[in-house]
Amino acid sequence: MSISANLIKDATSWRRQFHSAPELGFQEVQTSDKVAELLTSFGIEVHRGLGGTGVVGTLRNGEGPSIGIRADMDALPIQELGQCSHSSNHKGCMHACGHDGHTAILLATARHLSETRNFSGTVYFVFQPAEENLGGAQKMIEDGLFERFPMQSIYGLHNWPGVPAGKVLVNPGPMMASLDTFEITLTGKGSHAAMPDRGFDPIVAAAELILGLQTITSRRLSPLDSAVISVTQVNAGEAINVIPETATLRGTVRCLQTPVREKVQQLIGEFVAQMPSAFGVHGALTYNVGYPVTENHVQQAQIISQAAQLALGEDKVQFGCQPSMASEDFAFMLQACPGAYIWMGVDGEQPSAALHNPYYDFNDQVIEPGVAVWTALVEQNLPAR
Repeated sequence: MSISANLIKDATSWRRQFHSAPELGFQEVQTSDKVAELLTSFGIEVHRGLGGTGVVGTLRNGEGPSIGIRADMDALPIQELGQCSHSSNHKGCMHACGHDGHTAILLATARHLSETRNFSGTVYFVFQPAEENLGGAQKMIEDGLFERFPMQSIYGLHNWPGVPAGKVLVNPGPMMASLDTFEITLTGKGSHAAMPDRGFDPIVAAAELILGLQTITSRRLSPLDSAVISVTQVNAGEAINVIPETATLRGTVRCLQTPVREKVQQLIGEFVAQMPSAFGVHGALTYNVGYPVTENHVQQAQIISQAAQLALGEDKVQFGCQPSMASEDFAFMLQACPGAYIWMGVDGEQPSAALHNPYYDFNDQVIEPGVAVWTALVEQNLPAR
């Protein structure tokens, strides 16, 4: 497979432009304008507005099946601390997760396929807004993504620090965990700090509840189940000498199996209802169901693995890997349409900074293998006639 050096040079330039002008979820106005402009210049039909700032490019080449490839476009509310020449120009906002790289890879793939046309059928290039915590994938689906652009399968890619640049990892099953959030309000009776017996202390109840919730994963679930319960915020009190009336806990739940996810939600409800009462405190739970498990379909996982082997060589593909307890809203697309999600390593001579790190910068050396994998996927699944 031959990919033009000029194309990779252009894609690198696009990537760095996106990096220097990051935009948060559902605010990707300039980014989507640039994506639409480039797709149009490639002779690709452009559709806008799905998910607010989403863009879908349609490339038809004769009769045949259809396939979708997705890239996310949004940045994060992080102040960039790196000193690269293309650092963010937007204070407090940066591409710390590599979505600029994902977008550049898909744009380069679109141009390459529009020029070579070594396939028969239709390719949908899906540029999604608001992956970071805002559910842009679900919004695109609600706006008719799969009805307006019917596709037999859809695929996504995410760069992955800690893995050699250009190496592909894929599972025939869960890749990333579900993500739910919770808020627990503990209501007791306030009192003077010197006279705790005259009140019911929600802070003590909160401390015991935080520890108690950790026993869900260690004692109420099978050791073979995967779940993480993290209390990430504790808020209570205003004066140092006053036991407050209320305390609030917030946090996240992540699971790799849907039945485990449902059981954890049930158990948290039981703990909140029962444990605080031993301290004379009432517990109330607000549980917000968020991203589902990012779970690959077995057939599509095998398909993308074969395409990656064809593009990069067998030694560059690992079929079967340790899932991540982080989350990804591509999971919504995998619930609605058969497909698969892959990781591509980005570690060069120096290890990459971690995702969501203020020093992170996408490794441009990964653009070419990314284009090669997407191209092989299309040509393998939409064979030219």
